[in-house]
Amino acid sequence: MSSASEPVIDAVRLVKTFGRTRALDGLDLQVGEGEVHGFLGPNGAGKSTTLRVLLGLMRPSSGTARVFGLDPWQDPVRAHRDVAYVPGDVSLWPNLSGGEVIDLLTGLRGGVDERLRRELVEEFELDPRRKARTYSKGNRQKVALIAAFARPARLYLLDEPSAGLDPVMESVFRRQVQRVTADGATVLLSSHILSEVEHLCKRVTIIRAGRAVESGTLSELRHLKLTHFRVEATNSALLTALPGVQDVTTDGEIVEFDVDPADLATVLEAAATAGISGLTVSPPSLESLFLSHYGNANSQVR
Repeated sequence: MSSASEPVIDAVRLVKTFGRTRALDGLDLQVGEGEVHGFLGPNGAGKSTTLRVLLGLMRPSSGTARVFGLDPWQDPVRAHRDVAYVPGDVSLWPNLSGGEVIDLLTGLRGGVDERLRRELVEEFELDPRRKARTYSKGNRQKVALIAAFARPARLYLLDEPSAGLDPVMESVFRRQVQRVTADGATVLLSSHILSEVEHLCKRVTIIRAGRAVESGTLSELRHLKLTHFRVEATNSALLTALPGVQDVTTDGEIVEFDVDPADLATVLEAAATAGISGLTVSPPSLESLFLSHYGNANSQVR
């Protein structure tokens, strides 16, 4: 099994092709023990394909994938003994009740913690007596989440796990992620909900067309981005002429521009003498970083 210094997940130059389509194109992904790692990208980026490789459901065309130091394709039983998985589109056995599905899924991993199961059913407001065929998408998602969280795991692979949940249930989901990581578990959270990732994750990897285009802590990635200013001033030209100011747009006395992190102090000092009557400063966000890589780009492979 993995040592303290070895990543829980270690994918190196991972390639997966379907005919002429390269769903993964040399992906590198490392997830350390005990961290919540955001795996970001829209549908088509290769997130779900990566998770299927890590689950041993697909064999990579080339490159290596390791979970707890083990190859999930060659040694799936040992690699996944301590793994819980939640897909983004949950299908359930239609004639089983929600409670029976939970017991079946947790039984595959060694059995349920009954106290924890009761607490989760109550928190997620699920009626476990109803047949699965009567459940909405959100309720099907709750069944999968309860089954994942009702027995401790060392690694949680969560693929768009809050899809179909309302904001109240999203907050319940977030509390459960925080609970399991407080107990030392590792979480790989695949999502396109940027606020969810910012709330939960310390590190993120942004994937585009099957490759990792950015990876690091949120503070590291935010530092790469520009701070946005919206200024209403009588002498805004004083600010826009400064070094580090770029992408200037003007509408009457209102001017907007971006500032390189290294030049923030100079711009803020000059703002005191620019006759400002209104000022809004927006710090770098995960959304701005994400959109800088994507814009409107999208494709079909998940």
